[in-house]
Amino acid sequence: MGSNLDSRFGDRQGNLREAVQRFASLGEVKVVSSLYDTEPVGYLDQPRFLNGAAILQTQLEPLDLLRGLLEIERAMGRERLIAKGPRVIDLDLLLYGDRVIQTPELTLPHPEMQARRFVLEPLAEIAGDWMHPVLGVKVAELLSRLAV
Repeated sequence: MGSNLDSRFGDRQGNLREAVQRFASLGEVKVVSSLYDTEPVGYLDQPRFLNGAAILQTQLEPLDLLRGLLEIERAMGRERLIAKGPRVIDLDLLLYGDRVIQTPELTLPHPEMQARRFVLEPLAEIAGDWMHPVLGVKVAELLSRLAV
């Protein structure tokens, strides 16, 4: 999860806190990582991000969970004006157990997670021993492989 714009929920941290509270509509939040201040990736002319990760226990199937996350984004005011551009909230579904899915709407595991420090740092904090189901490598190992 990430945020780099202020909103009616406050600053970046307020946006992330609000999103985590809204996760309760999708399942039980088991743990939330620390928040990490990061540079934007892709589209660089925008404010810095605050990123984190959460583990959610849910009865929802992966596609229903993704749709729930997208609805939280929409309800919080996410506008998709510029690809990888500024946003109030960005919620990505990274892993769903050891499920591997490739559809037009959802790819699991997230296809870019292993290359993104802003994803791997908070995820390694709360789930470093989780195995990437395609690469067969633990999250902490993926993080250690990234260049500093």
